[in-house]
Amino acid sequence: MDEVEVVVAHSERATLRVGDVFLKVDADQARVDAEVEAMSRAPVPTPEVLWRKPPVLAIAALPGTTLGRLGGPSTGSPTAWAAAGAAIRTLHEAPLPPWPGRAGRSSVALAAELDAECELLVTKGLLPADLVTRNRRVAQAALRPWTPAFTHGDLQIAHVFVEGDEVTGVIDWSEAGRGDALYDLATFTLGHEGRLDDVLAGYGTDVDVDVIRAWWSLRSLLAVRWLIEHGFDPFAPGCEVDVLKSRM
Repeated sequence: MDEVEVVVAHSERATLRVGDVFLKVDADQARVDAEVEAMSRAPVPTPEVLWRKPPVLAIAALPGTTLGRLGGPSTGSPTAWAAAGAAIRTLHEAPLPPWPGRAGRSSVALAAELDAECELLVTKGLLPADLVTRNRRVAQAALRPWTPAFTHGDLQIAHVFVEGDEVTGVIDWSEAGRGDALYDLATFTLGHEGRLDDVLAGYGTDVDVDVIRAWWSLRSLLAVRWLIEHGFDPFAPGCEVDVLKSRM
Protein backbone atom coordinates (compact mmCIF):
# COMPACT_ATOMS: atom_id res chain seq x y z
CA MET A 1 0.00 0.00 0.00
CA ASP A 2 1.40 3.40 -0.97
CA GLU A 3 1.63 6.01 1.72
CA VAL A 4 -0.83 8.91 1.65
CA GLU A 5 0.99 12.22 1.28
CA VAL A 6 -0.79 15.42 2.24
CA VAL A 7 0.28 17.89 -0.44
CA VAL A 8 -1.74 20.84 0.82
CA ALA A 9 -4.65 21.15 3.22
CA HIS A 10 -6.68 24.07 4.56
CA SER A 11 -10.32 24.92 5.19
CA GLU A 12 -11.19 25.40 1.50
CA ARG A 13 -9.58 22.36 -0.09
CA ALA A 14 -7.08 19.55 0.35
CA THR A 15 -4.87 17.61 -2.04
CA LEU A 16 -3.57 14.12 -1.26
CA ARG A 17 -1.14 11.95 -3.22
CA VAL A 18 -1.40 8.17 -3.27
CA GLY A 19 1.23 6.71 -5.57
CA ASP A 20 0.74 8.27 -9.00
CA VAL A 21 -2.74 9.57 -8.23
CA PHE A 22 -3.64 12.96 -6.77
CA LEU A 23 -6.97 13.29 -4.96
CA LYS A 24 -8.29 16.83 -4.76
CA VAL A 25 -11.07 17.46 -2.25
CA ASP A 26 -12.82 20.80 -2.72
CA ALA A 27 -15.83 22.14 -0.87
CA ASP A 28 -16.75 24.30 -3.86
CA GLN A 29 -18.11 22.07 -6.63
CA ALA A 30 -18.25 24.99 -9.07
CA ARG A 31 -14.50 25.45 -8.64
CA VAL A 32 -13.87 21.79 -9.47
CA ASP A 33 -16.13 22.02 -12.52
CA ALA A 34 -14.23 25.09 -13.71
CA GLU A 35 -10.90 23.31 -13.21
CA VAL A 36 -11.91 20.32 -15.33
CA GLU A 37 -13.35 22.56 -18.03
CA ALA A 38 -10.23 24.73 -18.08
CA MET A 39 -7.97 21.69 -18.47
CA SER A 40 -10.06 20.48 -21.39
CA ARG A 41 -9.67 23.85 -23.12
CA ALA A 42 -6.01 24.62 -22.32
CA PRO A 43 -3.58 24.21 -25.28
CA VAL A 44 -0.77 23.08 -22.96
CA PRO A 45 -0.18 19.67 -21.32
CA THR A 46 -2.44 19.05 -18.29
CA PRO A 47 -2.97 16.08 -15.97
CA GLU A 48 -5.28 13.26 -17.04
CA VAL A 49 -8.58 13.27 -15.17
CA LEU A 50 -9.02 9.71 -13.88
CA TRP A 51 -12.44 10.07 -12.26
CA ARG A 52 -14.72 12.49 -10.46
CA LYS A 53 -16.98 11.82 -7.50
CA PRO A 54 -17.86 15.13 -5.84
CA PRO A 55 -16.27 16.50 -3.81
CA VAL A 56 -13.25 14.46 -5.00
CA LEU A 57 -11.35 14.83 -8.28
CA ALA A 58 -8.72 12.21 -9.11
CA ILE A 59 -5.95 13.14 -11.53
CA ALA A 60 -2.80 11.38 -12.71
CA ALA A 61 0.66 12.53 -11.70
CA LEU A 62 2.73 14.35 -14.31
CA PRO A 63 6.21 13.31 -15.41
CA GLY A 64 9.11 15.58 -14.57
CA THR A 65 9.70 18.02 -11.74
CA THR A 66 8.96 21.64 -10.98
CA LEU A 67 11.47 24.43 -11.51
CA GLY A 68 11.51 25.15 -7.79
CA ARG A 69 9.20 26.54 -5.16
CA LEU A 70 8.54 29.83 -3.45
CA GLY A 71 11.11 30.26 -0.71
CA GLY A 72 13.44 27.65 -2.20
CA PRO A 73 16.16 27.63 -4.84
CA SER A 74 15.19 27.70 -8.49
CA THR A 75 16.33 24.82 -10.65
CA GLY A 76 16.42 24.07 -14.33
CA SER A 77 18.34 25.60 -17.19
CA PRO A 78 17.56 28.98 -18.76
CA THR A 79 16.17 26.96 -21.68
CA ALA A 80 13.70 25.21 -19.37
CA TRP A 81 12.53 28.53 -17.96
CA ALA A 82 12.18 29.87 -21.50
CA ALA A 83 10.13 26.79 -22.40
CA ALA A 84 7.82 27.60 -19.51
CA GLY A 85 7.50 31.14 -20.85
CA ALA A 86 6.62 29.79 -24.29
CA ALA A 87 3.96 27.51 -22.80
CA ILE A 88 2.46 30.44 -20.91
CA ARG A 89 2.33 32.46 -24.13
CA THR A 90 0.56 29.57 -25.88
CA LEU A 91 -2.06 29.57 -23.12
CA HIS A 92 -2.53 33.33 -23.26
CA GLU A 93 -3.10 33.24 -27.02
CA ALA A 94 -5.74 30.48 -26.83
CA PRO A 95 -9.47 31.19 -27.37
CA LEU A 96 -10.95 32.83 -24.30
CA PRO A 97 -12.99 30.75 -21.88
CA PRO A 98 -16.50 32.12 -21.26
CA TRP A 99 -15.94 32.81 -17.56
CA PRO A 100 -13.67 35.25 -15.67
CA GLY A 101 -10.83 33.84 -13.62
CA ARG A 102 -8.94 34.99 -10.55
CA ALA A 103 -6.67 37.07 -12.78
CA GLY A 104 -9.75 38.77 -14.23
CA ARG A 105 -10.94 40.74 -11.24
CA SER A 106 -11.74 44.36 -12.07
CA SER A 107 -9.28 47.10 -11.17
CA VAL A 108 -11.95 48.83 -9.11
CA ALA A 109 -12.67 45.71 -7.06
CA LEU A 110 -8.95 44.97 -6.64
CA ALA A 111 -8.18 48.51 -5.50
CA ALA A 112 -10.92 48.35 -2.88
CA GLU A 113 -9.76 44.93 -1.66
CA LEU A 114 -6.14 46.06 -1.60
CA ASP A 115 -6.89 49.24 0.38
CA ALA A 116 -8.88 47.27 2.96
CA GLU A 117 -6.19 44.61 3.25
CA CYS A 118 -3.39 47.15 3.63
CA GLU A 119 -5.28 48.79 6.47
CA LEU A 120 -5.73 45.44 8.22
CA LEU A 121 -2.06 44.52 7.79
CA VAL A 122 -1.09 47.69 9.63
CA THR A 123 -3.85 47.83 12.29
CA LYS A 124 -3.30 44.16 13.20
CA GLY A 125 0.45 44.75 13.43
CA LEU A 126 1.27 42.13 10.83
CA LEU A 127 3.54 44.36 8.73
CA PRO A 128 5.23 47.75 9.25
CA ALA A 129 3.29 50.71 7.88
CA ASP A 130 6.16 51.92 5.67
CA LEU A 131 6.49 48.49 4.04
CA VAL A 132 2.78 48.38 3.30
CA THR A 133 2.64 51.97 2.06
CA ARG A 134 5.58 51.53 -0.31
CA ASN A 135 4.23 48.32 -1.80
CA ARG A 136 0.72 49.75 -2.12
CA ARG A 137 2.26 52.53 -4.20
CA VAL A 138 4.14 50.01 -6.37
CA ALA A 139 1.01 47.86 -6.75
CA GLN A 140 -0.92 50.74 -8.28
CA ALA A 141 0.73 50.10 -11.67
CA ALA A 142 -1.12 46.77 -11.94
CA LEU A 143 -4.50 48.52 -11.71
CA ARG A 144 -4.81 49.51 -15.35
CA PRO A 145 -6.82 48.41 -18.40
CA TRP A 146 -5.72 45.10 -19.91
CA THR A 147 -6.68 42.87 -22.82
CA PRO A 148 -8.30 39.63 -21.63
CA ALA A 149 -6.32 36.42 -22.10
CA PHE A 150 -6.84 32.77 -21.19
CA THR A 151 -5.12 32.81 -17.79
CA HIS A 152 -4.29 30.07 -15.31
CA GLY A 153 -4.93 32.35 -12.34
CA ASP A 154 -2.68 30.50 -9.87
CA LEU A 155 0.45 29.85 -11.91
CA GLN A 156 2.81 29.27 -9.02
CA ILE A 157 6.20 27.83 -9.90
CA ALA A 158 5.15 24.58 -8.19
CA HIS A 159 2.32 24.16 -10.70
CA VAL A 160 4.52 23.87 -13.82
CA PHE A 161 6.38 20.61 -14.50
CA VAL A 162 9.34 20.15 -16.82
CA GLU A 163 11.48 17.24 -17.93
CA GLY A 164 14.80 18.34 -19.29
CA ASP A 165 14.01 21.50 -21.22
CA GLU A 166 10.39 20.64 -22.07
CA VAL A 167 7.19 21.46 -20.21
CA THR A 168 5.37 18.23 -19.35
CA GLY A 169 2.30 19.71 -17.74
CA VAL A 170 0.57 22.40 -15.71
CA ILE A 171 -1.61 21.57 -12.69
CA ASP A 172 -4.23 23.27 -10.46
CA TRP A 173 -6.57 25.06 -12.85
CA SER A 174 -9.34 25.96 -10.39
CA GLU A 175 -8.69 29.72 -10.73
CA ALA A 176 -8.43 29.73 -14.54
CA GLY A 177 -10.48 31.97 -16.83
CA ARG A 178 -10.32 35.29 -18.63
CA GLY A 179 -7.81 37.62 -17.03
CA ASP A 180 -4.67 39.74 -17.14
CA ALA A 181 -1.79 37.84 -18.76
CA LEU A 182 0.81 39.69 -16.68
CA TYR A 183 -0.78 38.34 -13.50
CA ASP A 184 0.24 34.83 -14.60
CA LEU A 185 3.78 35.91 -15.45
CA ALA A 186 4.14 37.66 -12.10
CA THR A 187 2.77 34.68 -10.16
CA PHE A 188 5.13 32.29 -11.92
CA THR A 189 8.22 34.41 -11.17
CA LEU A 190 7.24 35.51 -7.65
CA GLY A 191 10.30 35.11 -5.43
CA HIS A 192 12.44 34.17 -8.44
CA GLU A 193 12.94 37.58 -10.02
CA GLY A 194 16.30 36.57 -11.48
CA ARG A 195 14.52 34.14 -13.81
CA LEU A 196 12.16 36.72 -15.29
CA ASP A 197 14.38 37.47 -18.28
CA ASP A 198 14.56 33.76 -19.17
CA VAL A 199 10.77 33.44 -18.93
CA LEU A 200 10.21 36.53 -21.07
CA ALA A 201 12.71 35.27 -23.67
CA GLY A 202 10.47 32.25 -24.13
CA TYR A 203 7.28 34.28 -23.87
CA GLY A 204 8.47 36.12 -26.94
CA THR A 205 6.77 39.48 -26.75
CA ASP A 206 7.43 42.77 -25.01
CA VAL A 207 5.73 43.17 -21.65
CA ASP A 208 5.73 45.97 -19.12
CA VAL A 209 8.08 44.71 -16.41
CA ASP A 210 6.92 47.47 -14.05
CA VAL A 211 3.45 45.93 -14.14
CA ILE A 212 4.89 42.51 -13.30
CA ARG A 213 6.70 44.09 -10.33
CA ALA A 214 3.42 45.73 -9.35
CA TRP A 215 1.69 42.35 -9.38
CA TRP A 216 4.45 40.93 -7.16
CA SER A 217 3.60 43.58 -4.58
CA LEU A 218 -0.16 43.35 -5.02
CA ARG A 219 -0.31 39.57 -4.84
CA SER A 220 1.95 39.49 -1.77
CA LEU A 221 -0.03 42.17 0.09
CA LEU A 222 -3.26 40.28 -0.48
CA ALA A 223 -1.73 36.94 0.52
CA VAL A 224 0.05 37.64 3.80
CA ARG A 225 -2.89 37.65 6.20
CA TRP A 226 -4.63 34.72 4.47
CA LEU A 227 -1.45 32.64 4.66
CA ILE A 228 -0.99 33.35 8.36
CA GLU A 229 -4.61 32.51 9.15
CA HIS A 230 -4.39 29.22 7.24
CA GLY A 231 -1.19 27.97 8.87
CA PHE A 232 1.37 29.03 6.26
CA ASP A 233 4.42 31.25 6.82
CA PRO A 234 4.79 34.26 4.49
CA PHE A 235 7.77 35.38 6.63
CA ALA A 236 9.88 32.37 5.59
CA PRO A 237 13.02 33.32 3.62
CA GLY A 238 12.24 34.14 -0.01
CA CYS A 239 8.48 34.19 0.50
CA GLU A 240 5.89 36.97 0.35
CA VAL A 241 7.29 39.28 3.03
CA ASP A 242 10.76 39.12 1.50
CA VAL A 243 9.19 39.94 -1.88
CA LEU A 244 7.63 43.03 -0.29
CA LYS A 245 10.90 44.03 1.35
CA SER A 246 12.69 43.82 -2.00
CA ARG A 247 10.59 46.74 -3.22
CA MET A 248 11.95 49.05 -0.49
